[in-house]
Amino acid sequence: MVRWTWSTRVMCAAIAVTGLACVPAPAAADLSAPPGLDFARALGTPALPGIYGPETAVVVLGYGLTPEGTMREELVRRLRAGLAQAVFAPWSPIIVTGGNPRAGLSEADVMADWLVAAGVDESRVLRESEADSTVANARNTATMLAERDLSSVVLVTSEDHIARARGAFADAGVLVVGDLTPDRAQWDGVPLHIGDFGPAASAG
Repeated sequence: MVRWTWSTRVMCAAIAVTGLACVPAPAAADLSAPPGLDFARALGTPALPGIYGPETAVVVLGYGLTPEGTMREELVRRLRAGLAQAVFAPWSPIIVTGGNPRAGLSEADVMADWLVAAGVDESRVLRESEADSTVANARNTATMLAERDLSSVVLVTSEDHIARARGAFADAGVLVVGDLTPDRAQWDGVPLHIGDFGPAASAG
């Protein structure tokens, strides 16, 4: 099992946006991240995701599936942005929220499967598969946060949806500490796969 150091995680995230593969060499685990370090500023790329700790969840909002239960391109774009954010916040759980089932699959189910296939440890991905609206996304996520003693979220959704989403989450009493959209990330077309990744990847 590859042990990901903090510097390797950040460098792989930066390399990934160029479209190159990132295969780290085995190394000792290093979970000490410099507090408050702004890698976006350091790398000169304002659209890079923020760095957050385990008390903050990355929340990716769903988007309507096709009648066959497959993802539309906009949902794939949200997931790519969410995956990039997950790389920069390796200790944050990822909540995928969305119900509206099609062909027996909810948005959350399809989103979770995509993230796991992209290399995120399955235990890191939390499914909220009942919401049928942005308001329900927020309320149901608030319940999940309270159950797990999580204090804040980073929202990932489309650019034209982020303001409404932030409002809904604020109304639900959720502290939103950041957000990311595919339009600002600029790397939604990059084939980003990170292999084994997440807290479980540093064990054993």
